[in-house]
Amino acid sequence: MNSYWQKLFSPQYRKVFYWSLFDFGNTSFSITIVTFVFAVYFKETVAQNQPIGDFYWSLGTGVSMLIVALVSPFLGALADHSAGKKRFLLIFTLLCIFSTSFLFFVDAGEILLGLLLFILANIGFEAGLVFYDSFLPEITEEKNFGRTSGFGFAMGYVGSFVSLMIILPLVTNNLVKYSFPVSAIFFLLFSIPLFLFLPDSKKYTKSNKSYFKIGIERLTYTFTHIKEYRNLVLFLVSFFFYIEGVNTAIYFSGIYAKSTLNFSFLELTLFFVTAQSTAILGSIIFGILGDSIGQKKTILITLLIWLIVILGAALIQTKIEFFVIGSIAGLGMGSTQSISRSLMSKLTPPEKKTEFFGFYSMFGKSSAILGPIVFGLVSWQTGSQRVAILTTGLFFIIGMLLLTRVKEN
Repeated sequence: MNSYWQKLFSPQYRKVFYWSLFDFGNTSFSITIVTFVFAVYFKETVAQNQPIGDFYWSLGTGVSMLIVALVSPFLGALADHSAGKKRFLLIFTLLCIFSTSFLFFVDAGEILLGLLLFILANIGFEAGLVFYDSFLPEITEEKNFGRTSGFGFAMGYVGSFVSLMIILPLVTNNLVKYSFPVSAIFFLLFSIPLFLFLPDSKKYTKSNKSYFKIGIERLTYTFTHIKEYRNLVLFLVSFFFYIEGVNTAIYFSGIYAKSTLNFSFLELTLFFVTAQSTAILGSIIFGILGDSIGQKKTILITLLIWLIVILGAALIQTKIEFFVIGSIAGLGMGSTQSISRSLMSKLTPPEKKTEFFGFYSMFGKSSAILGPIVFGLVSWQTGSQRVAILTTGLFFIIGMLLLTRVKEN
């Protein structure tokens, strides 16, 4: 028994805990701003419930993701050289937190201000994940990548659950705007342990060159030697397509439920609580499964789940049916992303881990441009979100076909 507690409170386990607390905190932004409260507030209040509101929202997500996609490889290469993961993570975390707080001042009709603040907040959130994800190979062994990544996502969904419970009284009492700074404070509090207690493992390398030149040189070298990493590139292209569908489903789930199925804010909150609960379960189960049967097979299973979800979401007619679909989506939501992160860690050369996680972020974030914009355009032109949601199924199918060719070794 003593050895169990010694192991549980060992430095290695504490590293994983400090790292996962950041996931616990940052998903408050994801659920409150990106997926649920601000997404619906923007469509109904800021864009005054106009059909083009879907397109404006997709434009905001697309622009922010494009910027992150362009800068991520450069930032990753730079962080690998300077061991500055925490430094860069802190900068982008604060950008997200402050921009989220200022969303409180966005009122009806202020589309430009709302989009600008959301874009800045989303850049801070998504760019920070480049550095957060790259900690994974440093805090655990390769044989535990799946479990550790799954535990991080599970902690994230627990954080989503807790933050939903905190903002529920605000939403039900028509104090929606107050949920934005509350979400920012929640993120701030639970990000602190990582910055205080989790070290960068690599020491600073002195150089007379500027950071910008070093980043460009490392990227140039990687691009010119890309043929050495063909298997990794194939995985990244596969990831680009299937995570396209995941991102689109996440960005528009709240808007879809509110606009197409007439969910109230209370019903939406209960829906996301249900989805977060199954996401916690899915992250843990599939994390263990990934370490047992392999990450590639596990991802393919989660993508099959997503295809069922997409088809079901387009066909359902009642709110109860959407709750069922949301529960199934929860199983695939965290697990697809967590297992992809662990497979990426397995395929990445240790000396270029942050740089390649920059490319991982580039492919992931650039994928969040096309899908949401296609959804927004199809919804706008057809007047049907049911037709728009079906477009995401194609991205899952292409991603699955490419993934079958990836060699997990």
